[in-house]
Amino acid sequence: MYENIIVERPEPKIGLIRLNRPKRLNALNRALMSELAQALNEFAQDDEIVVVVLTGDERAFAAGADIGEFQGKNPVDMLKSYRFKEWEAVRTFPKPLIAAVSGWCLGGGNELAMMCDMIVASESAVFGQPEINLGIMPGAGGTQRLPRAVGKAIAMEVILADRRLTAQEALQWGLVNHVVPTELYLEKALELARQIAQKPPLALQLAKEAILKSYEMSLAEGLEYERHNFYLLFASEDKDEGVAAFLEKRKPEWKGR
Repeated sequence: MYENIIVERPEPKIGLIRLNRPKRLNALNRALMSELAQALNEFAQDDEIVVVVLTGDERAFAAGADIGEFQGKNPVDMLKSYRFKEWEAVRTFPKPLIAAVSGWCLGGGNELAMMCDMIVASESAVFGQPEINLGIMPGAGGTQRLPRAVGKAIAMEVILADRRLTAQEALQWGLVNHVVPTELYLEKALELARQIAQKPPLALQLAKEAILKSYEMSLAEGLEYERHNFYLLFASEDKDEGVAAFLEKRKPEWKGR
């Protein structure tokens, strides 16, 4: 079905998407992003899938956008093509999404990783936003998500001076969750996915939603939104099952409803 990605179901409840343009270091062209959007939409509608891992290969998660697509383009071309339409499928994906990053994670690749909910990095991972070297700037969220992750000062240096962050620096500044040896980065991401896959799907989705809203709302608004989702889960069968299983000292059996 796909030419630029590989879609797998390595374990029950877990989806895996591999960016697959190795000769171009998984550069993000429109065709790849269109396929990624389609795969994510299918996983979003699949009740058997609880969590998804997004990865590239050991050399590169994604080294950036496919720069050839920028040549000769003017503002009207970019506006009319709505280049970022496919990215909305990543931003709005309702289930937990884990990026497993090794090697180059630059430009659009870094922006794609930051759109995920968690990042597991190999020791060889390198993060950056080098768009400034092309006379442009990040356009898929780099100027907004990176400061929220690492703070203003580091984000300014990464975006304005093309500073590259090593995996350990990314961990230190809060951009990634874990750093592991390169040969283990995907397995570590799948291990995290397994932990999440054992949780109730509805609660996962509403908790993720509330966390993301915290970046867009005031504290008072965020607390109100959180309480709304908290109360909403009391209408679910999973809430009844979770409470019963706790009191009966047994493992819950989630139904996702």
